Amino acid sequence: MKTKTEKNISRRSFIKTSATAAVGISLVPVFSGFKARPELMTRSFGLLNHDVTTFGLGGQASIQWTPEDVDPVAIILKAFDKKINYFDTSNLYGPSQMNYGRAFRKLGLIPGIPGYNEGLRQSVFLTSKTHIRVAKGDLNIENVRNATNGQAGSHTIDDLKRSLSQIFGDGEGNYPEGAYLDMILLHSISGTADVDAAYEGLYDTDSKAERIGALAALRDYRDGTNYTGLNPKEEKLIRHVGFSGHYDAGVMMDLIQRDRDNLIEGMLVAINANDKLNFNMQNNVIPVATPKNIGIIGMKVFADGAMYTKGAHWSNHPSHVVRQVGSPELPFRPLIEYSLTTPGVSTLIIGIGQISDNPAECQLTQNITAAQIKPDGLSETDRTAIEKTASRVKEGKTNYFQIEKGGLTAARNIRLAKEGDQRVRLTWDTAFAGSNPIDHYEIWKNETRTGTVKHLPQTTKQPFVFTDSLAVTGKAEYKITTVDRQGNRAESDVLAV
Repeated sequence: MKTKTEKNISRRSFIKTSATAAVGISLVPVFSGFKARPELMTRSFGLLNHDVTTFGLGGQASIQWTPEDVDPVAIILKAFDKKINYFDTSNLYGPSQMNYGRAFRKLGLIPGIPGYNEGLRQSVFLTSKTHIRVAKGDLNIENVRNATNGQAGSHTIDDLKRSLSQIFGDGEGNYPEGAYLDMILLHSISGTADVDAAYEGLYDTDSKAERIGALAALRDYRDGTNYTGLNPKEEKLIRHVGFSGHYDAGVMMDLIQRDRDNLIEGMLVAINANDKLNFNMQNNVIPVATPKNIGIIGMKVFADGAMYTKGAHWSNHPSHVVRQVGSPELPFRPLIEYSLTTPGVSTLIIGIGQISDNPAECQLTQNITAAQIKPDGLSETDRTAIEKTASRVKEGKTNYFQIEKGGLTAARNIRLAKEGDQRVRLTWDTAFAGSNPIDHYEIWKNETRTGTVKHLPQTTKQPFVFTDSLAVTGKAEYKITTVDRQGNRAESDVLAV
C-alpha cells in the first residue's frame, strides 16, 4: 500500500491575518484605484485540517471554455502567484484538468518530476468532481449515462484515475506514484435516485455485489482499503470525499442525513444574492451541513454569468464566458461579499474569464480583493440591500440551475402513534425554510396549542419527537405548525387518534 504525508502544512509564505480592507456595499463599481493586498485571508475548512483562502479558482470559465486570445494556464499560474490555495476542476469540464496539469508542471507540483516540491503540493487544496454515481454495475440513472462527455471511463473510479492522469500524468490513464486529489466531489446531486445510487453498498459492502455505489469505492480509495474489491492495490488516491449541488436543497439534505459515518467532508453549493427567491440553500442545506463540520464551498456567485452578459442557461461555448469586471448597474464586490458572509461558507470558487496586467481590468485581481472579508463583515441590513439590488437583474430569474418554487413549508412525514392507552407520540421530519430560518414547531390538539418544539437542523434521519397525554374522551386531532423567525406560519394536515 502506498503511503504519503497525511497532514497539510502551511504554504511557504502564507500568513493568516484577521485584518481586512474596509468593505461595504457601495454600489459604485470598483474599476480604478485598486491597491493589491500583500496577504490573503483564510478560513477554517470544516474538519479538513486546511485553512483555505476565501477566494478559490473555479475550473470553468476560460479554463474550460477558452476564448482564442486567452491562455488558461496563465490564469492558474497567476492565481497561484497571488497565494490562492483552493483550486477546482472536474471530469466534466473538458480541457480543464489538462490545463491544470500544464500549470502544475510549471509549478513543480508533479510527483516524480525533477523539482517536485512536496511541501508546496501539500499547501494546495485540489478538488475535482465526478458525475458518476456508481462504481460497479449498471449506470441506469437519469442524466448519468452520458456524464463522462463521451470519454472512456464508465464508473466513479475511472473518473478518479482520469483526473490523476490528466493533472499529474500523461493524460492517457497513467499517473505517478504519490499523485492524489485532496477531495473528489459527487457532482450535481439533483435527485433521490442520485443519492440512492451513491449510497448503495456503503453500509453493507460486498465485493461480490453486482452493483456498488460511488461512496463505498471512494472510501476505499481514501483509506487504502479494498472492501469493494475495486482497489486491489489498496491505493490512497484521495484525502476527502464530498458532493456538489445547485438544484434541490432537499435532496442535498437527504444525502447528508444518510451519512452515518461522517464520510462526507465537503459540500460545494450554489449561493448568491438571489438564492432566497428560489428553494434556497442558505436556510435549508447549509444549516444541516454546518453542525457536521462539513467544509462548505460556495459557487454560482454571479449565477454562472447570468447576473451580467450571459443568458440564464448553461454555458457551452467560449462566447458565454463573461470577461468584464462587474457593471455599473451591479458591481461584483457586493455579490462576493454576500456569498462570503453567508453563515457556514469557507470559500468561493469563481471562474475567471480573463486576467490583465491592469488590476482594474483583471477579474482575478478584483475578485480576490473583494473576497477579503470576515464572516460577519456585513450586517443583515447590508445583505438585504444587496438582495434587493440583485433581484432587479432579469427580474430575479438568474438562478436557472435552482428549483424556482420555494417558501416555508409544513413539517414533513408526520406520524402519529398511540403509546399505551393514555399517551400519543408525534414524529416528523424538518420543514423547509423560505426566506427566513425556521424557529420552532407548535403542536396543536383539538385547536389548542399543547406544546412547542425548538427547530434544530435535522442532521440525521432521526425525526423530531413530541409525546402528549391524551386525557380526552373521544377523538383527539393533532396538527403541527411551522413558525419561522419572522412569525410566518405553515400548518400541516390534521391527524386523528
